[in-house]
Parts: sequence; C-alpha cells; structure tokens
Amino acid sequence: MRASTYPLIDADEAAALVLERTVVLGVERVALAEAPGRVLAEDLVAGAPLPPFPSSAVDGYAVHASDAGRSLRVVGESAAGRPFDGVVEPGTATRILTGGVLPDGADCVVMVEDVEVAGDHVKVPARLVPGTNFHTVGSDLRAGDVILRAGTQLGAAELGIAAASAHARLPVHRRPRVALMSTGDELVEVGTTPGRGQIQDSNRWALLAALREAGADVDVLGIAPDEAAALRGFVTRALARADALVTSGGVSVGTHDLVKPLLESLGTVHVGRVKLKPGKPFTFATLDQGRVAFGLPGFPVSSLVTFEVFVRPALRKMQGFAQLQRPLLPVRLAYDAKPTAERTEYQRVTLHREGRELVAETTGSQSSSRLMSLAGAHALVRVPAGGQGLKAGSIVDAMILSLP
Repeated sequence: MRASTYPLIDADEAAALVLERTVVLGVERVALAEAPGRVLAEDLVAGAPLPPFPSSAVDGYAVHASDAGRSLRVVGESAAGRPFDGVVEPGTATRILTGGVLPDGADCVVMVEDVEVAGDHVKVPARLVPGTNFHTVGSDLRAGDVILRAGTQLGAAELGIAAASAHARLPVHRRPRVALMSTGDELVEVGTTPGRGQIQDSNRWALLAALREAGADVDVLGIAPDEAAALRGFVTRALARADALVTSGGVSVGTHDLVKPLLESLGTVHVGRVKLKPGKPFTFATLDQGRVAFGLPGFPVSSLVTFEVFVRPALRKMQGFAQLQRPLLPVRLAYDAKPTAERTEYQRVTLHREGRELVAETTGSQSSSRLMSLAGAHALVRVPAGGQGLKAGSIVDAMILSLP
C-alpha cells in the first residue's frame, strides 16, 4: 500500500469539474429510423404548411353554409388520397371522408349523422357555420415555424412531426463511443470457473447496461491485467476509436492499482479521490483530442453509484442533452439515515406511496460490495457528511432511478 497524493475533493466540486472538462460531441445527420432517443443539434423548421391543404376532420358532406336547411344533390366524393376534382356549386354537396381534401366551393363539412339521406340527395341542418369540421391550411404549422428546438430529445411525437414535415434525416449530436474494460488479476470471464482467490467479472456487464441506457455506443473490452506495460497497450488500443474510457478497479492505493499512474502518463488527472461514499477512489482524467477517462472503483456498488453521479451526466452532455442529472424528487425517510464523518453518502432506497408522498425505505446493508443493496433500488438518497444525519420523517431530495 502507498499513501495517495491526490487531495480529497468535495463530491459536488468533482461533479462540476467533470462537466466543465467534458465537451459536446459533433453533429451528424441520421435517418428517422436511427433517431429515437437522440438529441436534436439544430432547430428544425417547417418548409411547408401543415396540413398542406384544407382537410375534413370528420366523415360527412362538404357543402355551402348558405345552403342550410336545403336538400342538396350529391355530385361526388372526396376521400383521403383521392380528392374530388370538381367544384361544389350552390345546391350541391360532396361526400367527404376524414382526411379528404375540402373541394373548391365548399366552406363547411356537415357530419354524416346530422344529415338525412334520400337517394342522391341529402338534407342538411337549418343552421350551418362556415369553417366547421375541417382543418385549414397551416392550422398545425406554418411554413417557417420552428417545429423542434435544438436540445430536444427525439421521441415518438417529435419524430412523427418531423416526418409529417418531410424531414427524412435529422441533425443530431453524435453518440459517445465508450471503451469499457475491467482490471484485475482476480477477475475471470462470466461462465469461467474461478481459480483460488478469483471472482466472476460482474462490473463490466453492469456498466455496459448503464452505458447503453445513457445513450453510449460501447466497445466491450476484456479484462486488463495488473501489469503496467500490458495495461498501457490495452488502453492505448481502446482509445484509438473511443471518445471516452471507462474502467472499473485499479484506482485505489494498492501496489497493483495501476490505472491512475497510466492516466497520468496519457493525460491529466483532475480528480483522484472524492469525498463520497461509496466511491472515494473515483478518478477522472482528460486525454488528447477532447477525450475523457473515468476510473471507477472495483466494488460493484461504488462502480455504479459513481457512474450515476459523475459519468452519466457527462455522457448526456456529450449528446447535447439540456437536462444532465437524473430527476430529484422529495421523499420522506422511513428510517434514520446515519452520516459518514467526512464524506457525502448516497444511500440506496426503495420507494412506496403513502397518499401523495413518496416514502423511502433502506435496502439494508449499504456495504459497497453488496450489489443487492442497489438491485431493485428506486432512488439514491444523499446524506450530508457529519452532523446528526437524517432522522426518520425527514423530507429530502432523492435521485430517482425508477419509480415504483
């Protein structure tokens, strides 16, 4: 073991530093099929009005409002995609289906249930109002209107309106390419029989899920050995095609913890220790060409908690998201949350509803090695360092992972 030369940095200061040093990635144009979940990089503008023609909102008859109360001769039909080519003269009507083009001459649509049909004639109500039951040109969007603002995440409705406005390809921020690896001679691949003192590598697969959920394209690497030259070659090859490097393990102060010295040789280590529980050894470095590296602790819960606090917001910034953090909601504690002397702690909780309140229950032992404390957790409750802690009944903000 050796004493760390890195100062202990406040968790909020470390989080701000990570975001300050993380760059927004460039822009690419992708087809609509590739756009779900992406973030728009430029304002999207309507090139034409929507709808582009007056269209019926109902099934009925297109008529002149001045013919109210009369029996009108039906001269044709306007269906969606098959408009009536003639003109609706006074004393006539055209059957029209929902989405059909309002024929020239007509100024209102009478719903089919409001007319009386007699052969090729229909009798319309005694009172008709021009402009009824059809959509006017540009009633949804006018040419030149901003459809979607830069920074908007593209979901179902957003993609629908983009398609309706004839945008086949959309400008979005590039997804971050992340190289993910585990370190440690004690690790073996899942499904391999461990030797004496070895364990299955679980962190890589937990982090893979977290990275993909955060929008990253992930290059899943293997297990890097605890040997300086081999680790350097492993990392150098990975960085050739990555925007970010995420490692787990090898960031503490043991003689086999080689990630920090390697990152120092490749760039600048800005964070080497954080006043955070779990996650004190968290490491953040910047490399050349705007790339970043995150050295996450080897304990499973420490790895995932530091991912939520530091890595996920950085990945969202790279993609152009306006909202970087997970949502915070007030919850009432159902247990006494005891503080740690010098470090902010993120405790794992489940949530249930009591009336209009969310109530937080501890997931049990908060050991950084106990992944079960995070499996099924709905939120992370932030417990400030020192002081009296948080008593049961306290209302606190919780970082929401999922809602019950």
